[in-house]
Amino acid sequence: MDFNDIQSAWDNEKTDNVVLPDNLEKIQSANTPLDKIKKNLKREFIYQALAIVFLAFTPVIYGFPKETYMLFYLLYSLFTAVSIYYLVKLFLFYKRLNAVALKTKDSLYETYFDIRLNMELYKTFGFALTPFLVLFLIGFMYYSFYQESGVDMNNIDNSFIIVMFVTIVGSVLMMGVMLELWVYYYYGKYAREIRKVIDELKEE
Repeated sequence: MDFNDIQSAWDNEKTDNVVLPDNLEKIQSANTPLDKIKKNLKREFIYQALAIVFLAFTPVIYGFPKETYMLFYLLYSLFTAVSIYYLVKLFLFYKRLNAVALKTKDSLYETYFDIRLNMELYKTFGFALTPFLVLFLIGFMYYSFYQESGVDMNNIDNSFIIVMFVTIVGSVLMMGVMLELWVYYYYGKYAREIRKVIDELKEE
């Protein structure tokens, strides 16, 4: 291969991933918000796993009647299965973030979109758990109020049904708002910092 062949091969190589020193410094500045996302994700994974274990003892802690245990643990088993499915996905996401090396624009883009995708996955996780939490809330209200007060369930008036309806709807809406705020505070604002770096690179 003569000099002309070498020059031709050199010219034909892709240069999209060639990063100038200034750009490399900007790309690596995204490591700070990325580290915060990883830290929050690890901490939350541990807390959620502990919360699942704690919920298993709810009937004992709050003194639910033994005849309700089967229904509770049926719901709890479904709740746990859904939780494990999403927690495994979030754990794999955490492992991917740990393996990321932000040295090229492509790696920065891929990491950013992976974060955005898993933020949506996290929201889906929260909404998937909402029906179970509502059912737990109904059960808790029944056994903490009616069993202690001795009110006959056959004589429930319309006012209680309205209160129950408002409580459930209000709880679901509040959980949705809290979920959005939670995702933004722990992940969204750091994702925006990474997006800002990407936008700065586009302008050059």
